[in-house]
Amino acid sequence: MNTGLRITAFAAALAATFGTAYGVGKGADPVFDTASQHAGPSHAAQEKQEKAGGDGHGGHQEKAGGDGHQEEAGAAEKGRTAGGLEISEGGYTLALETPTVTAGDRSEIRFAIKDEHGDNVTGFRREHGKELHFILASRDLTTYRHLHPVREADGTWSTAVELPAAGGYRAFADFTPAGERSTGHTLGADLAVAGAFRPAAMPPVRAAAEVDGYQVALDGGLRAGRAGELTLTVSKDGRPVADLQPYLGAYGHLVALRSGDLAYLHVHPNDGGPGPEVSFTSTAPSAGTYRLFVDFRHEGKVRTASFTVEVAAADH
Repeated sequence: MNTGLRITAFAAALAATFGTAYGVGKGADPVFDTASQHAGPSHAAQEKQEKAGGDGHGGHQEKAGGDGHQEEAGAAEKGRTAGGLEISEGGYTLALETPTVTAGDRSEIRFAIKDEHGDNVTGFRREHGKELHFILASRDLTTYRHLHPVREADGTWSTAVELPAAGGYRAFADFTPAGERSTGHTLGADLAVAGAFRPAAMPPVRAAAEVDGYQVALDGGLRAGRAGELTLTVSKDGRPVADLQPYLGAYGHLVALRSGDLAYLHVHPNDGGPGPEVSFTSTAPSAGTYRLFVDFRHEGKVRTASFTVEVAAADH
């Protein structure tokens, strides 16, 4: 393959729409549910069943403590097992006004949430300090951004971002309209990033990650179809970090994305203190390979640790 292959905006759009899953390297520290070794259903079958059924981080101090609330986009109360697979759901649509940006350039992404009449939604319920959470992830799951865009009076949202690599990306909007009693919506739309495209392999499965001099160890695993607990332990220079700072009202946030279709889970931590351990309880919608992105805040800065995990099929 010519590694200097240039993707035009049109070709990048195709890559975003028809993005493929990349192979998974097997590391020495596997993290997975050992309850069963049965093969799971195909992603196409999963999506059919489900449809039937960083930069931009805030730097201000917020109220300490997690609330133990799990925001699984597409959890059982929403009648689905995974979110972000549809651009429209429940009468709302993610209208991405910036479908293409250029790799390496600082760009502004603009979008709106439209109601069933095609009008911009202008009222949102604040959850964890924000009216809307906006996630960008590359199709190969090697680039991830958790952003908090600004809303204009007419309901148009905007955020600056610089994406390092060309290819297909998925944009997720996680929100609850004002006055709505549901647990919220997660909509997804494709974003094309033009530039010199170089395919990247999925990072290997490992139980440890390092970011900015911090070491994060992962214990436990996701389970397909039933709740499992993940515990992350944060240390620096060989010493446990026992003074994590609250970020958006909690000591950690977890987003899980399934390889292939990028089915989305957004999970907040269980009750606990400011470290060094932060635990999450979550249910994976299916067997497969997932990337976990965990945000934590220390010394006034938010950092993201990432892991690749394998989830086995549930027992029958």
